[in-house]
Order: sequence, then structure tokens, then C-alpha cells
Amino acid sequence: MDQMNLTMLTDFYEITMANGYLEHGLKDRIAYFDMFFRKVPDNGGFVIMAGVEQLIEYLKNLRFSEEDIDYLRGKKLFSEDFLRYLKNFKFSCDVWAVPEGTPIFPNEPIVIVRGPVIEAQFVETMVLLTINHQSLIATKANRIVRAAQGRGVMEFGSRRAQGYHGAIYGARAAYIGGCIGTACTIAERDFEIPVLGTMAHSWIQMFPNELEAFRAYARTYPDQCTFLVDTYNVLKSGVPNAIRIFHEEVVPRGFRPKGIRIDSGDITYLSKEARRMLDEAGFPDCKIVASNSLDEYIIRDILIQGAQVDSFGVGERLITSKSEPVFSGVYKLTAVEEDGMIIPKIKLSENVGKITNPAFKQVWRLFDKSTHKAIADVITIYDETIDEKNPYVIFDPEYIWKRKTVTNFYAKRLLTKIFDQGNCVYQSPELKEIKSYCKGQIETLWDEVLRFENPHNYYVDLSKPLWEMKQRLLQEYSVK
Repeated sequence: MDQMNLTMLTDFYEITMANGYLEHGLKDRIAYFDMFFRKVPDNGGFVIMAGVEQLIEYLKNLRFSEEDIDYLRGKKLFSEDFLRYLKNFKFSCDVWAVPEGTPIFPNEPIVIVRGPVIEAQFVETMVLLTINHQSLIATKANRIVRAAQGRGVMEFGSRRAQGYHGAIYGARAAYIGGCIGTACTIAERDFEIPVLGTMAHSWIQMFPNELEAFRAYARTYPDQCTFLVDTYNVLKSGVPNAIRIFHEEVVPRGFRPKGIRIDSGDITYLSKEARRMLDEAGFPDCKIVASNSLDEYIIRDILIQGAQVDSFGVGERLITSKSEPVFSGVYKLTAVEEDGMIIPKIKLSENVGKITNPAFKQVWRLFDKSTHKAIADVITIYDETIDEKNPYVIFDPEYIWKRKTVTNFYAKRLLTKIFDQGNCVYQSPELKEIKSYCKGQIETLWDEVLRFENPHNYYVDLSKPLWEMKQRLLQEYSVK
């Protein structure tokens, strides 16, 4: 997709702080910032990481135009030294991120930015915006895909998305989450996501009657016949007319009908009756597609009730994550460098959940060697290693008496470097690879973590050195 310059898509305080850092001689101070989140949307068990490719494109294109600088000069807030700095701005940070498609969990860093504080602070808004949105939609899509129990889910939400970027990147994220395709045409052009769709009710209404509308479509697309059968009456008109046209226009041309789509009414009842009618007419291979304000709970329930649906088109409740439309990732300072030493920083709060984890860190995922299931994640100081040859003790960071000795395991680092001193050192995988990787990674999670309601709380622990560092800082900064 064509990349517009989004440098000025930033919260204004990132610019005022940058000017202040320069005036106080801090522009070259090296800072470390973590992006992480505190809560899984929909009270689910995990989130799917998405948006890294778009973050990379943003960071590659960071530059201030003359128009940007003239605008800032007009605010009469910023020094000419600062405006000259922006004119010559070049992104020079190191950046690490968890690869797209990876299940991620609360409180672990999923993006780390290290570099001169002006630069590392300035990218906060776009780091959050990019990762928050696509991770939210990928996660919602995956919930819906899992509810469909192997039946295809198509993303149909462009017209209800929150803006055109929401539609385009939402389609991308939904594909990562497991959707088989999208109705968004530009998403196929730019991301090679299969584009799907046949007709709207207006097509039926444009013809003298439903039968003639079906006939016209079949003559135009005899090899791709999926009819929308609920414009007037699904069982008395739509399905009978579809069957008639299948016999008259599709089969004689050497093709088989693709399907029918039901977009209203009681999907369970209508799909059962439609399936019976199609089978009796000699079309057991004709698929039934359901749409109409679906989500994971409706899909789950109608399948429990025996709905005869082969695939689903899901729109507004997917593309907006309607049940919980905000993913509240945050971006916090965790360390600075002084005289070549990394000095950890911590943010305190009366709300225990908002106390940050200090230091430059790495995230490890421990897997059982026998089952290849994920056991837990461990956040460590960056240069720590986890020795797979010896037992490893994990413990709850708050209730430290809750501990477990892990054996027969292997450990995988989750954060990978994507920028080195401002230069991209990471090749984003093809989108199909990300989707396949995502599916495989979710299969490493226990079924208890995958539950829609009351999922098992997956363990995200701190290493002993990191935990001890945090306790020391808590003592040091606590008000006496």
C-alpha cells in the first residue's frame, strides 16, 4: 500500500517534550521505552500480535517537511535550534518487536525502542496506534474463526470500519487472525488477501423479479454462482428460485453451483431447511453462507443448535471489535543510559497493576519438550539467558510463594530486532506466512487458555534478577 508521510501523526506533547529535551541538553540521552498492554480484550486468554510491517514502514519514512516545520514555527512555542534539528531529523533508534502472529500476554514488552530520547519518545503515538489497532482486530477475528470450528470466515466489514485505514488494515489483521478472505478489494490488490463477494439485495431489486435476477447473474458468472436468497422470502422464494436457476443455467453449462447466502432471519432454522431443499434437488455440494451481525457467540450458539452453515461473512462486529473496541496498549520509559551504564526506571502507582517493570528486557516463552505446548512466559533482563539443560524455577511476581520448577523444556526469545541504529534489519514475512505461523502458534496454547469465558490465566513471570531489581526500585522510590 502507498505510504503517506505520517510523521506529524503524533500527540502534541511529544513535540513539546522534544523541544524541552533539546533545550535542557538531553537530546542525546539514550532512553528505553516499552510498549505493553494490561488487559486482554473481551476477557479473553491472549492477544495476537499484528501491525509490525506497518510500524516498520512508518519508521522508515520519518521525516519533517518544510510545511511541517513552518506549521510548528507558527505555534511560536519552539526554538529555532529545535526546528533546525527537525529539518535534519534522521531516525537512529534500535527497535525490537514480537513477530506478527505471535500470541502475546499482559505486561510483557511487545515493542522496545532504544535511542536518543527525542526520537524514542516521538514515535510513541504511532507505535501504539499501529500495534493497538491491528492486534485488536486480529484477536477478535481469531475468536470468531475459532467459534466457526473449521468453517471459513470472511471479513465483510469495510463499510462499517472506523475510517478507510481501519477497513484496509483491519482486513489485513483479520486475515492474520484466520479469516479466509475479505470483501475489501484494495486488500487483495495490496496484500494479496483473497477478495470475495457476489451480489447485494439491490441486484435482486433491479430486475423484474428474483428469478430473473438469478438468471442474469448465472449467465454472467455461471462458474461462480452464489445467490443471496433472503431479499423476499428465503424458503418460499429464494431457495426455490436458486435451485431452478442451478438446473436451468448452471448445470447445463458444465458447472456446479457454489452456494447460497442467508443474510437475515433465524439462521439455524433457515439453514437446516435450505440444506434439506438443496440436497433433495441434487445439490449436496452447494454451500450455505450466513451473514448478518454475527460474532463468536452467535456463531457458536447456532452451530450448537445444528445450523447447516458452511461459512460465515462477518462485518461490523469483527472490523470494529464491537464488543470491546479499544485495545489499551501503553508506552512507558523503562531505562536510560548514563556513562555507558543502563539505569533502570520505574513508574509507581497506587494501582498495583500500573506499576511498570523496569530495565531493558527480553521475553522468553518456555515450551514443554514432550507436548510442545507453551508453559509460561518469563520476562528477563535483556542479557540474561535461560539454561534449558537445568531445571528453571518460575514464580508469580506478586504471590512469590506460588512457584514451579520447570524441566524437560526449551526456551524461545520472543523479541526480535527490527531496526539497528535506524536501519531496518528485519524482512517482514509474506502475509500468508504470518497467517500460517499464527495458526501454528495458537496450537501451542492449552485449550484452557483458548476458552471464551473464564480462560486460564497464562503465566507471565519475572526472572529472579528482574524481580529483585524491581523490588529494589520500589523500596528506593517509595515515599517514606
